[in-house]
Amino acid sequence: MTIGSINPLQAVSGTGYLSGVQGVQGAPGVQGTDGSGFGSALVGAVDNLQQLQATSNTLAVQAVTGNLTDIHSATLASTRAQVTLELVAAVRNKGVDAFNEIMRMQA
Repeated sequence: MTIGSINPLQAVSGTGYLSGVQGVQGAPGVQGTDGSGFGSALVGAVDNLQQLQATSNTLAVQAVTGNLTDIHSATLASTRAQVTLELVAAVRNKGVDAFNEIMRMQA
């Protein structure tokens, strides 16, 4: 059963938030070490975040104007966008921490 554009089982699984990220679903093969896989993963995560926020905003406007028949879909979309934003921010923070640690290393 799908509510609006949100699949409840995908929201519970945890990996649905990173559907645009390569390698999350256990894809076989070894990624290259040039960093392009990580960059494309971040781009996919940010694009997914923007889509979730747009969906959340649309449903919130419908709820405020009285055009929304199911408030649960708006609540789920809002929570999903919030959790995804927190995940992307945590990955960004860990990336910045790793960069700072590399810069502190002595050759």
